[in-house]
Amino acid sequence: MDKFKTVLNIASKQTNLGFGLVALLTAGGEQIFSSVVFKCPCNDLNFLYGMVFLLVPALALLLLGYILSKKTWKLFTGLCQHRAKLCSWRGVATTGMVLIQISTTALVAPSSWVAVALLNGNYYECSMTGINVSAYTKYLCRNMKSLVQCQEEMFRFPCESKSTLPHSDRENVLLTLRAQSQILGWLLISSIMLSNLLLTCVARCASPISYLQLKFWKLYIQEESTMIDSYSERHAKELAERNLKTFFNQIQPQNFITPSNKDWAKISSLYRFSTKEQYYSTLHRYVENSQEGENEMMRMASLKSSESAGDNPAVLDFVDDGRIAL
Repeated sequence: MDKFKTVLNIASKQTNLGFGLVALLTAGGEQIFSSVVFKCPCNDLNFLYGMVFLLVPALALLLLGYILSKKTWKLFTGLCQHRAKLCSWRGVATTGMVLIQISTTALVAPSSWVAVALLNGNYYECSMTGINVSAYTKYLCRNMKSLVQCQEEMFRFPCESKSTLPHSDRENVLLTLRAQSQILGWLLISSIMLSNLLLTCVARCASPISYLQLKFWKLYIQEESTMIDSYSERHAKELAERNLKTFFNQIQPQNFITPSNKDWAKISSLYRFSTKEQYYSTLHRYVENSQEGENEMMRMASLKSSESAGDNPAVLDFVDDGRIAL
């Protein structure tokens, strides 16, 4: 179990490897469902039953992708409290861009499910044999001698024991359906890969930073995300331990510093890189701005003291600003 968790942690740190692992697990789950759980009823429920197995698990995986995404909850937490920002064009555009990014990641698992299911063909066969469209059933039964009987018994084709037509006639129809399903599956896979390539190219083309800096940024975000969980866990444990000791021992609580609500809000929002400010996350921006605020307070105090001493404000301004000339 520990080895499996290690593999998942490595995959989560590598975006492409993570997507590949999600697709692989989804494909394996689909194979298990197709071979063990799925049994075509071979009656009027064929179409509904097949479509439920084809689309409902994909929908569940899509919703799970939204639920497990940290960006989803960063975007929606407290959104109702900032309706003014949400109603502005800039707010709507930003929200839309974030939703597109979340959807791109969340669509990996459901698209993998649908693609593998179409390549397998079982769900599609069951669904299409139960479709009630005369033109389509005539097309499938066009080479049969008994066209009417083929159309009437088509919903029984996935279950060989329930059909009275010859085995060869039934297999011809099922082979046609399987071929259609696999064609749709490969078209879906190629369209997903093409759209992913186009989106990546557009995103990289519009990137305000270079390739190596973008790689560094991703590494920083991964490390920060991992470390903030460990720091939060340790900080919460220390705070809980202090409160419990104070309660059970009935003593005065020790002084404990924890971020304020405003501080938490500042580092919890989604961050968009700006070339004007070289920050890599909301936490990075908060730390740098806090340092600049402290430096500004020190600078103002130095200026006030220098006015009485008659020193040069320009020199003090340079030193207190925290910049180092190399």
